[in-house]
Amino acid sequence: MKKFAVIIFICFGPAVIMAQKTPQPDTTKTSIAKVTITKDPRIDLLAKAELDLNNRAKRFVKGYRLFVLKSSDRAYAMRVRTYLLQTFPGENVFMTWQSPFIKMKFGDFEDKADAEKAKKQIERDGVVTGGVYVVPDTIELKPDKLKDLDK
Repeated sequence: MKKFAVIIFICFGPAVIMAQKTPQPDTTKTSIAKVTITKDPRIDLLAKAELDLNNRAKRFVKGYRLFVLKSSDRAYAMRVRTYLLQTFPGENVFMTWQSPFIKMKFGDFEDKADAEKAKKQIERDGVVTGGVYVVPDTIELKPDKLKDLDK
């Protein structure tokens, strides 16, 4: 039985190996191929959404904010907030509530020196009774700064 299998393999083995080497006609030389691409229009929407997401990520950088207030007195917190918005109209006030305190951060400063200037003015005006601290934070760039980055 083993001899029979070896004889079969010797006789038909080369034929199987040669069967894979038959020459194929080269179709690229005889005709010009034309490719038509059909794409889903949702791909354009996905690309636009990804571009918007990437542009939004550029807006947030490391910077500084002022930790202005930690108080349980809501009326006092609103007076401080009003003062900050009137005195510094271009800056944002960020208020969070963690029971029982209202915490308030102020501004989006890229440079620590700018944050120190605002801190000195707030302390000079005396609206905030506690200390004002410069804290590192993730800030949002202003639209005019974003235009400078795109150039």
